[in-house]
Amino acid sequence: MRWGLILVRCLTIMLAAPVVVHAGESGAEGQNAVSKPWVQFVSVEPGVKLEVLDWGGPGNGGAARPLVLLSGLGDTAHVYDDFAPKLTAKYHVYGITRRGFGDSSKPEPTDANYSAKRLGEDVVAVIDALHLDHPVLAGHSIAGEELSWVGSHDPKKVAGLIYLDAADAYGFYDSVRGDIQIDLLDVKRRLDAFRAGAVYDRAFVDGLRTSVAQLNRDLDAEQIRLAELPDVPAPPAPPPIPLAVWFGMEKFTKIDAPALAIFACPHDMSPMFRGPLANDPMAQAALRAFDLKRCTDQSNAFERAMPADPVVRIANANHQVFASNPDVVIRAMNDFMAKLP
Repeated sequence: MRWGLILVRCLTIMLAAPVVVHAGESGAEGQNAVSKPWVQFVSVEPGVKLEVLDWGGPGNGGAARPLVLLSGLGDTAHVYDDFAPKLTAKYHVYGITRRGFGDSSKPEPTDANYSAKRLGEDVVAVIDALHLDHPVLAGHSIAGEELSWVGSHDPKKVAGLIYLDAADAYGFYDSVRGDIQIDLLDVKRRLDAFRAGAVYDRAFVDGLRTSVAQLNRDLDAEQIRLAELPDVPAPPAPPPIPLAVWFGMEKFTKIDAPALAIFACPHDMSPMFRGPLANDPMAQAALRAFDLKRCTDQSNAFERAMPADPVVRIANANHQVFASNPDVVIRAMNDFMAKLP
C-alpha cells in the first residue's frame, strides 16, 4: 500500500526518540542535575485541568526568566524530564501536558475541544494562572501550532517562541507551496460553514473556488511525490484525540513574536529503516531525498518569511532534537534568549 496522507505527515513524528518518563514531587536545580519536577494541576476551563510541571530555576527565585516547554503529539511534559534540568541554571522551567494526554483532563475528541485556538488558549490560561511574566515558549513537533497561535493571536503574552523541530506546516504555512492536509481542512471548514448556515453568495463561492484550486494543486504535487516513495505497510488508524488535534490545524502565515526555529534537517532516518526497508537501499535513498527536500523547503520558507529571526538546521538529528542534540539546542536557545528584552 502506498504512503497515505497521514503517514507522509507523520514521517518526522515516527522518527522521535523513545519517551523517558519520570514521576516526582520536587527537584533540585542545576546544569547537570536530574530533577524530578513539582507537579500541579491548573484549571483552563470548567471541568478541564492540565498537568503543569515545575523544575524550578536559579535559587527557585522569581527573578529568572520563565521558560515553558510544550510537548509533541502523544507525549506529556515528562518527555522533558532529562532535558529541562539542563536549563534550570538560567531559567525557571515549566512544562505543560496538553489536554487529552497523560494526567491532564481528556475532553471529548471534537474539533472544538482540540482546535489550535483551544490549545493555544490553554497555554495562555496557564501563563495567567501562574502569573508568568512574558515567558518564552518552547515547543516540540505539533506544539508548533500552539506557539504560532499565541504568537499570532496573543503575542504580547510572551517574550519569544522556540520551535523544536516544530515549524512544519502546522506551525508555519507556506502559501507558495501549500500543504495538502491544511488545505483539505480549509475546504472542509468552508463546507461546514455552509451547512451551518453561511450565506451562499459571491464571496462564499470565490473563497471556496480559491480553496479548491489550492487543494487541486496540492493533490497534483502529492501524486508526484507518492509515485517517488516506496511501498510500505500502512500505519494504524490514529486514535481519536490525536486525530482531533490534526483536524484542528490552522494556517499560520505571520507570527508576531520573536522566534527561533530549530530544524532537524535532514533527520536521522535510521528508525525508519527497519522491517521491509532494512534491506532496500533504493527505498532508503528515496525516503532520505524526500525528507531532505521537505525540511529544506520548509526551513527556507520560514527563514524568508521571518528574516530577522534565527533558523538553525541540525543535520542528521532526531525529530526529538532536544534529546538527540541537547548541547546544540541549548546553545541556540541561550543565544536567542540572551537577545530578548
